[in-house]
Amino acid sequence: MRVLVVEDQPDLADSVARVLRREGMAVDVAYDGGSALERATVVPYDVIVLDRDLPVVHGDDVCRTLVSQRSLSRVLMLTASGTIANRVEGLGIGADDYLPKPFAYAELVARIRAVARRSQPPAPPVLEHGDLRLDPAQRTATRAGARLNLSPKEFAVLEYLLTCGSRVVSAEELLDRVWDEATDPFTTTVKATVNRLRTKLGDPPLIETVPRAGYRI
Repeated sequence: MRVLVVEDQPDLADSVARVLRREGMAVDVAYDGGSALERATVVPYDVIVLDRDLPVVHGDDVCRTLVSQRSLSRVLMLTASGTIANRVEGLGIGADDYLPKPFAYAELVARIRAVARRSQPPAPPVLEHGDLRLDPAQRTATRAGARLNLSPKEFAVLEYLLTCGSRVVSAEELLDRVWDEATDPFTTTVKATVNRLRTKLGDPPLIETVPRAGYRI
């Protein structure tokens, strides 16, 4: 899942980003509304976590612009004001969900996953392929009943491949959906991660390399 965190308090923004990355999400950060719009026009984010009171471009105007551009990104709006009137107003300008500050990180993660599901075809709560079983909510993966010790990126790659079914997924697509903007686009990190994942999945092999095309389960 690709997420943009837009928050003008750097400590809070960076803290939220760290939590989401531990959950296997690819996270970019913007500290003002102008930067958020620049990123959102280039990257197809699944979810934009948007603080309402932003400098340069107000969060409300960011949300309105995204709606007018028919952005497919879901917007989870954050604000220090938790009144019902403010929530209704935030939802009225196009936000998909609304979370008042202060908030628990566990609830933030759950809401991000919930709004992201609205823009995707319905998927089963547990992804399975043969004797492989992956539970995104519990962040667990097993094969033949044995628990797999996967890093967040390995888990995210496996989850994405499973959700794509038998479709071939290019290395560029994996880089775009699983890693953030700080990753060098010419790096071999995708190949290295897939190789580690193959080793952990064991035999018989589950991930096929399609020459000059990508990978598929």
